[in-house]
Amino acid sequence: MTAGRPRVDEDHHVHSTFSDDAVSTLAENLDAAHRAGLRTVRMVDHVRVSTTYVPQMLAAVRALPVVEGLRVLTGVEAKILDARGAIDAPPQVLAALGTPDGPDRVLLADHQVPGTDGPWSPSTTVRMVAEGRVSPSDVVELVVTGTLRAVERAGRAQVAHPFSILPKVGLTEDDVPDALLDDLARVLVATGTPVEVNEKWRCPGVRVTDRWRAAGVTLVASTDAHRADDVGVYRWVGSS
Repeated sequence: MTAGRPRVDEDHHVHSTFSDDAVSTLAENLDAAHRAGLRTVRMVDHVRVSTTYVPQMLAAVRALPVVEGLRVLTGVEAKILDARGAIDAPPQVLAALGTPDGPDRVLLADHQVPGTDGPWSPSTTVRMVAEGRVSPSDVVELVVTGTLRAVERAGRAQVAHPFSILPKVGLTEDDVPDALLDDLARVLVATGTPVEVNEKWRCPGVRVTDRWRAAGVTLVASTDAHRADDVGVYRWVGSS
């Protein structure tokens, strides 16, 4: 992978019915990727520390028919739990990343703010800011620091929809200072960690992607599709 604009003939974040909130099967997603003319698709499903289905999911992906010209990758999506970079995924799955028995990558997601004592929900974060217990800049730093440390901890990660948590707590990507973007970029480049430009959540935006691309960060396109009809369908990513 090399730094550049994300290719829209790839989709690096597609969910199947192994995720509770998805409606399409692995086979349906594969067919959709083929019909969309994709050259790469990453089959991804949600996990937590207690998840047990990953071996079955990976076996089901391996059992899919080979489609000429289409590379099929795998991943699991896990929440960043805290500012130390703890990851909400089974330890054995993280240990097997990149091996024949494990997924290719873990997708690190900021579904909540990675707080000092665990994940903070949007409502909790907003309340803490209102009460003066943390500042908006503290929240931004926690998100960046938690992501950075989770990337280092995982070794083989992909950053999923970066900064998607910020609008949920009344902030935007513009609240992330250049220095923090650069700190994260250095770790992303050093670890060879790709960052997705996410169609569903429309993030990260041009300011962030331009800065990270200039720093050598690999950007990949993703739909975060939860149904086959959305696989490889880009409107925002292709025009941003």
